[in-house]
Amino acid sequence: MSDPLVRLYPAAYRAAHGQEIIDVHREMTADMPRPARLRADADLVAHALRVRLGLDSASPAGRFFALAAPFALAACAVGSGLRLTRWYTGLALSPAPVRVQLHATDGAWILYMLLSLLVCVGAVVALTGRWAPGAGLAGCGLLGTAVVQWAAGARVYEEGALTPVAALLTVAVVLACPPDRRGDRRLSAAAGAMAAVGWFPVVVVNAGAYTGAFGVTTDYGAWPMLVLAFTGAVLALRARSSGLREMGAMAVSAPPLVAYSCATVWGDLRPVLGTLLLLSVMAALTAFLQTVRRRS
Repeated sequence: MSDPLVRLYPAAYRAAHGQEIIDVHREMTADMPRPARLRADADLVAHALRVRLGLDSASPAGRFFALAAPFALAACAVGSGLRLTRWYTGLALSPAPVRVQLHATDGAWILYMLLSLLVCVGAVVALTGRWAPGAGLAGCGLLGTAVVQWAAGARVYEEGALTPVAALLTVAVVLACPPDRRGDRRLSAAAGAMAAVGWFPVVVVNAGAYTGAFGVTTDYGAWPMLVLAFTGAVLALRARSSGLREMGAMAVSAPPLVAYSCATVWGDLRPVLGTLLLLSVMAALTAFLQTVRRRS
């Protein structure tokens, strides 16, 4: 079975490692039951496709998506968390009983909120050490939100047409991360801290604004993106790099935050342009600081 599967690898890679892959695969699957052999064959096919697409752990693209994947999960957790807390705040502050409000709420929207909760739970599980089940839960939640929006149409599209696109992009970034680079503790901790700093202050200030405790609000979608860009700059400075790779990783992680800002506040593409400008400025500042550090 493995001989034809090995042909999925690029010719150069197959010439260098093909026989070794065949021998190891045959030895590993010799005493396996058929379902286990099929899973091993699927893993071999997935690895071959990753090598052909340049997404294995040794390639620049693989290392790039390994850096971006934890922050993509963190960003989708922030976007979903802000959406959930915004909805909960409205329920809590309304004079009508919660049961009455839920009964009057469109069923598609309630399902959308439950899927957003699944995204948050999955991201937390993934970033706290259980990458595979957590990323799976978050991915199912993201795909579910996209399906609900496309199926429900105008009833849920108040969230904006960019939201399902951002969900699919996030799933793609997470899947592009090479398996042996998933769940990096340092990156997961940084992504978790970014998510907490990006979500909690917005919730506190906005809750105060809604109740009259504060006269201002931060519900413009800018704060989480500022935190994301600052995190990229910190990672670049710690790695003593130019910042282009880190800011690029933050850019492909940002769609959930951009979609939230477009949907809830601006209603247009200004947050997209603002995010690109912000990340470009942060990359330039990081490169400048690295130049000054080298000269000193």
